[in-house]
Amino acid sequence: MTGKTLQRVAVLGPGGVGGFVAGALARAGAPVTLVAREETAALIQERGLRVESRRLGDFTTRPAAVHALEDAVDALIVATKAGALTEALTRIRAEAKLVIPLLNGLDHMETLHAHFGAERVAAGTIRIEADRPGPGEIVQTSPFLRIDLASDGGRLRPQLEGVARTLEQAGIPTQVLDSEAQVLWGKLVRLNALACTTSAYDLPLGPIRDTPELRDELEGAVREAVAVAHAEGASVEASNVLGELRDAHAELGSSMNRDLAAGRAPELDQIPGAVLRAARRHGLECPTIARLTLQVASRAGVEPPAAARA
Repeated sequence: MTGKTLQRVAVLGPGGVGGFVAGALARAGAPVTLVAREETAALIQERGLRVESRRLGDFTTRPAAVHALEDAVDALIVATKAGALTEALTRIRAEAKLVIPLLNGLDHMETLHAHFGAERVAAGTIRIEADRPGPGEIVQTSPFLRIDLASDGGRLRPQLEGVARTLEQAGIPTQVLDSEAQVLWGKLVRLNALACTTSAYDLPLGPIRDTPELRDELEGAVREAVAVAHAEGASVEASNVLGELRDAHAELGSSMNRDLAAGRAPELDQIPGAVLRAARRHGLECPTIARLTLQVASRAGVEPPAAARA
């Protein structure tokens, strides 16, 4: 890799993803500021950030924690839930030269382009199984971990390589790709199938793979989303995604099902809703994904995305 390692990094959002990334960076000695709600920021300043990680071990760090970002940074990593993004952005009051979202779905890209300018926003995804059982507490429950980054046309590649180097030094495997669509759909196809099936049936991946009719649902969701990804310009192969899901550990769950278990609103609009809206743009049908989305909405007692009812 080439390019200067970024020295000033801020992480917006202290949940399972943001808390883990901020904790790993602070543990490695990288200057990092965690932007959180006022009460959470105060708690982390007082007690530190406790991380239990299957990959990095258990540790407590003390990243700078603030309610609002007032000092300019080289990179802002956005790791809120999509539903909290608009409110959270009001707490970014300083310049960020580079903005990297680690949110689920697709629609956040438009929000960030409008807020920061498209020329400063890259695509990013993280593959991690992590949760926040309480403020200032992060648990990573399986060892798999990877961040993918990209900017179309390579316009931000030197800056992204600097961020990748910083993340690698913190123990987070990171790669810089050439296509934003590839980064976003490369995760969304797999995540959508996993989230929809585990949440519709309230089961981890193992029993879904082992039950023929549920395995058919999993495979159908993958193949339907792959067709949409291809229409969106991403090169995602169903066989590769299904191979990842076949090789994943049997207790693998999804953030959506964890949200349901905790009484939080599931990201139906951000995950399957994004796939279904893209499918509609290209005149594609996704009956398996639509059916699973309606099942999850019924289980959660919430309105499903409009695209699932069409």
